[in-house]
Amino acid sequence: MIKDVKYLESFEDALISSHKPDLLTNLKLCEAMWEEAKALGIFPLKDSYDGVEDDIRLAAVLARLPAANG
Repeated sequence: MIKDVKYLESFEDALISSHKPDLLTNLKLCEAMWEEAKALGIFPLKDSYDGVEDDIRLAAVLARLPAANG
């Protein structure tokens, strides 16, 4: 359990700012994840509307939540 959220956030910010984005590496990673999803039979979707009711229900619940502070 995280007890000091501010410390964790400052650590994450420092970690992110210390690494510059690398477009080529990110594209390779995205392509590898796409290939993995295809190999697992997840993509391409057989029915693009499969599970959309669950997504709509979840969106409605999340829309009712109060906004996060900060």
